[in-house]
Parts: sequence; C-alpha cells; structure tokens
Amino acid sequence: MLDPATAQQLLEENFAAWVQALHPRITRIDPEAAVLEIPIRPDIARVGGIVCGQALATLADTAMVFACAGHLGGFKPVATTNLETRFLSAAKGDSVRCTARVIKGGRAMIFAEALLERLPDGVPVAAASATFYLPS
Repeated sequence: MLDPATAQQLLEENFAAWVQALHPRITRIDPEAAVLEIPIRPDIARVGGIVCGQALATLADTAMVFACAGHLGGFKPVATTNLETRFLSAAKGDSVRCTARVIKGGRAMIFAEALLERLPDGVPVAAASATFYLPS
C-alpha cells in the first residue's frame, strides 16, 4: 500500500514537468481515495485570479490516476481513455483540493470520479469522471 510520501515521490519521478508545474501535493492515498492539493498562483489563473480549466482538469486526472494506484495497492501505469470535467464555480482562494475515488475497477478498465473544492471555504469548483485502461 502506498503512503503519501511514496506517492509524492512517484509523482515527481514519473509525471510530466507541466503537471509538476502545478505543484501538486498528495495529502492522502489509500484504497478508498486519493487527495491532492495545488496552490493557487498567478501562473495558473486567468482574469480575476480564477484558476484556468486546464489546470483543474489536469489536477483531476492526476488525482484519479493516484486513486487507481490506491485501489490497486501500488502504482501501475494507466492510460486515460476518457475524461469529462464539469466546471461548477470559480476556483479562487488559497488552493484547490481534489478528492478522487475509484467507483469500479476491473481487470482492464477502471472508472473513477473526482470532486475539486476551493480552499479555505470548501466550495465545489469542478467535478470530473474518467475511464482508465490498465495494460496487462
């Protein structure tokens, strides 16, 4: 089973530089969920200090990859085959927290969902769902 420090190291060693440029921090990973947070900084915000949708979608996808790892009991490469992101409210504040869960895992396909909340007030800013292919 992965712990947050090991998962963080895997993120830093295996994910693209543009994902790491969001400064994601893994705060929880277990078979039930993965939780990642990113700070809200000017370089990921658009007019009005609102985090751009691309950054939110990247956070959701990355968190769901780690939810797959928690579900599988270890990090295994998965391929995103479908990603849907629904933007609910302006993402502004100090940071964005994403909680991702596997809703169904099979031998070849894993289905996951994520909820993104702005901090410190906890207002939902986006929701996402994705399907991942697990190569054998």
